[in-house]
This record gives sequence, C-alpha cells and structure tokens, in this order.
Amino acid sequence: MLVSRSSDKQATPEETRQLEKLQVQIERAVADGKISKQEMEDINRAIWADGKVTVEELELYRMLVTDKIVSGDVEYEF
Repeated sequence: MLVSRSSDKQATPEETRQLEKLQVQIERAVADGKISKQEMEDINRAIWADGKVTVEELELYRMLVTDKIVSGDVEYEF
C-alpha cells in the first residue's frame, strides 16, 4: 500500500477538492447512523481513485467512520 504524506508538501487545489469531496461522501454515508457494505466499498474506491492513500484520507476515514462505529454512533450493516 502506498501511503503518502501530503503534509510533507503543500496540498494542491485538486488534492484539497478531492479530500473535501471524500468528506462529503462519508458524511452522507453515515448521516442515517448506519453504513452499508456498499457505502464502505464506495468510500474505499474514492480513497484509492488516484492510486494512493494519503494520511489525511486515513485520518478522515478514522474520524468519520471508524471512531463512530466504535462509539456506537454508527452501525455497520453487513
């Protein structure tokens, strides 16, 4: 897995837009308190769309999905 740290360099406007788009996609997926297998696959596809995973993408996923599943705020539907 290629993980890049965009904090080593300034994020481009395109990288910023993609991160914002990912955030919106995740927020919509968890808005009803549930996240489906299909929504998870769609999120993973969006993260890998450019062939790499950034630390910022992983952090966003952790905060908006994983932490909410662990705390019980979001339920994972298999």
